[in-house]
Amino acid sequence: MPLRDNKNPSSPSVFQPTALLREARRQKRLATVDVPALCILDPDGDIVRRLRQTGQAQPFPNWPCYHTALDTFTLAGQTVGIVGCAVGAPFAVLIAEELFASGCQLLVSITSAGQVTPAGPTPYFVIIDRALRDEGTSYHYVAPAEYSHADPGLVAMAVEAFKSKGLPVTVGASWTTDAPFRETAEAIAAARSKGVLAVEMEAAALYAFAQAANKQVLCLAHVTNTMGQTEQDFEKGEADGTADAMRILEAIVQTREP
Repeated sequence: MPLRDNKNPSSPSVFQPTALLREARRQKRLATVDVPALCILDPDGDIVRRLRQTGQAQPFPNWPCYHTALDTFTLAGQTVGIVGCAVGAPFAVLIAEELFASGCQLLVSITSAGQVTPAGPTPYFVIIDRALRDEGTSYHYVAPAEYSHADPGLVAMAVEAFKSKGLPVTVGASWTTDAPFRETAEAIAAARSKGVLAVEMEAAALYAFAQAANKQVLCLAHVTNTMGQTEQDFEKGEADGTADAMRILEAIVQTREP
């Protein structure tokens, strides 16, 4: 099938992120400056918007990406980078490639997700330890398999971080889809039969990239909805969920080894 044809993950890519960044810097007349060691992907953009509204975020002027803006802010005494609205597997991995080519050492993605197998009343967070590969990007990075897996060490670190803040810890599988409005009853039932907790759009590809490139990536799902099947769905909590998200991110900053 075309989706899996001509995929050889062990072959080097002709097009490299360093080449794109080099030419973007040339065109934009930007200096080569490393991004913060810890960066965050915020697909919904709620965290970025809140940080800007409260004056906590500062633009990173030397970010050469053609498609996004990088902001920085201080969290637990450290400067952290954040990119908003990178929705979906191809976009998320594009930005991940560019961030790691620019000095990032740990990337945390924190995305809203739909509930598949209930783990409590929404909203709540899931530390994704594996992601069902129902998208196309991951097949460019690693050979076909049912799941992409997180680094167990990063999952353990996140569990410790949650516990340090007294937050409930839920660890489990997600289902990564590239067609959110094609979540049929049959597809949901199939994911539920595998014990999948939530459906989102980035984790499988990000974990495949991390495995192939030997990079540190951790994906969190903020389970906020039942895919519109109940009234008053998609409620994230205080300040559009950013209060809880910031507590979790602060805990990760404080827990991770420098």
